[in-house]
Amino acid sequence: MYDSFGKIRRIYLKKMVKIIVIRMRGMVNVAPDVKKTLDMLRLRKKFSCVIVDDNPETIGKLKKVQNYASYGPIKENTIKQLILKRAKLPGNKPFKDEKKVEGFVKDFIEGKKNMKELGIKPFFRLHPPRGGFKRETRKLFPKGILGNNKEINKLVLKML
Repeated sequence: MYDSFGKIRRIYLKKMVKIIVIRMRGMVNVAPDVKKTLDMLRLRKKFSCVIVDDNPETIGKLKKVQNYASYGPIKENTIKQLILKRAKLPGNKPFKDEKKVEGFVKDFIEGKKNMKELGIKPFFRLHPPRGGFKRETRKLFPKGILGNNKEINKLVLKML
């Protein structure tokens, strides 16, 4: 397969990576195109999060909303705890089936299953972080928490 410059693109298989995206800033003074992108990612409220696949389309969306959201690769343990503590069934009923979660998490990371097959909503509502933010909330990652955050798993566990 050739790209626009005539170079051959390498198609390679890599381990499927899931990215967690958390909306960190509110809805006031958000540009319309950024607002639409946040809506496409199902991030309609502050401290809501979704888990998305790592593909070029999603990466483009994340770069567009990096001043309003924090994102990074998520670990299996974090997905398991997120589902057990914050997953909701339709009708806002809590999800408590630990036996289903064990096998589901591995299949979910490999891309074999999705949230609908488990019967839960595709987004999670989180609590503000217990103990507060340790960095600036309006700057990108090295100095703040926005953008591609390397410590996203610690942040999610504080927000459960």
